[in-house]
Amino acid sequence: MIYVLFQLMHMKRYWSRLLALVLVVTIGLMGCSSPDSLSGDYRQDTLAVVNAMRQALDLSEDSPNKAEIQAQARQKINDFSARYQRANAVSGLNSFTTMRTALNSLAGHYSSYPNRPVPQKLKTRLEQELQQVESALRRGA
Repeated sequence: MIYVLFQLMHMKRYWSRLLALVLVVTIGLMGCSSPDSLSGDYRQDTLAVVNAMRQALDLSEDSPNKAEIQAQARQKINDFSARYQRANAVSGLNSFTTMRTALNSLAGHYSSYPNRPVPQKLKTRLEQELQQVESALRRGA
């Protein structure tokens, strides 16, 4: 009888250690996954954010999905900023500095005037900056 109890205690300890190991591995792997909407490839991510920004800028005021598209653009802006803000490999690129200027301008408008349309003057400037970003990416800068 004592032997059986000893074996049960030993098995219980084994299963609890195994469960703890599985939980640690699972949590570790989940922590390594990227929660943002970007791929990790700077060029591809920059073009995705440019497209999201253009989509948000091209919306008409009476567009039924305006709030959803603007929310997606905000999310892309936030994800891009979080991922590449401290990335030394891209921080000196012309495309990155111009992109940050455009992101800050649009995000600032959305933060300060959430219910107002983007002024035409800002739209024009953002479109010029987005074109500069695309041409810099083509040059590899």
